Amino acid sequence: MKAALLQLTSSDDPLANLNKVSGMMEQAATSGAGFILTPEVTNMVSMSRSHQREHLQTEETDPVLAGLREKAAALGVWLAIGSLALKVEGEERFANRSFMIGPDGEIRARYDKIHMFDVEVSETEVYRESDGFRPGDHAEVCETPFGTVGLSICYDLRFPYLYRDLAKAGATIILIPAAFTPATGRAHWEPLLRARAIENGAYVLAAAQTGKHFAKVGKLRETYGHSMAISPWGDILADSGTDEGIVFIELDSGEVSKARNRIPSLTHDRSYRAPNE
Repeated sequence: MKAALLQLTSSDDPLANLNKVSGMMEQAATSGAGFILTPEVTNMVSMSRSHQREHLQTEETDPVLAGLREKAAALGVWLAIGSLALKVEGEERFANRSFMIGPDGEIRARYDKIHMFDVEVSETEVYRESDGFRPGDHAEVCETPFGTVGLSICYDLRFPYLYRDLAKAGATIILIPAAFTPATGRAHWEPLLRARAIENGAYVLAAAQTGKHFAKVGKLRETYGHSMAISPWGDILADSGTDEGIVFIELDSGEVSKARNRIPSLTHDRSYRAPNE
């Protein structure tokens, strides 16, 4: 299966983002990709809660989700929407939700980001994702003709037990769409992606937001880029740098089997007593 990772600089205008992604999907499909992946918060990058409240929609009414489902069906491709920021009925906070879309345009799986990015990167760069987004509470895999896909989003990357559970559930391809900050990206992005691939003998595909994100309302946001594909042995198969664009890789399930046979650590887990238990 040929996969295409779309690297975006999404704005805070959902319809503009939909048009951009639709065009890139057409380019990817024309180049032979049967599996297309987008980054976290594909529909809107915004630091303004008021702007989000005004323009975000529910899953049932979101025009970006509807448009991308339609485009996937028209192209006959599998589509991993890294995530969409969505309103949730009866909730004050939003959902940060990934979708796996089949080549018929139907939703095959959905996943709400579990781990919230509540950090102080520096004295001037503070994030409180949980103020605006509610965390999910369950992991998710999706069966496809080219492998079992495990879903995760961005900050989840720092919690290896989630990926162990995905691999134990059969995942051979792990998705980590992101909107990483430049500071944490430079320090941690590549080593963490490679670690998750090596630990689980799985492909890691990480489509990312990049650059400076235009904002009609609120302050500017900047993201790290460097969408990456990592082999089950931990090799970097693709690194998109910092420009918007598309990178392609070929997925081979035999490489998963080869890595797991060489280092069968998924069969070596043991129970143990935690400190102070």
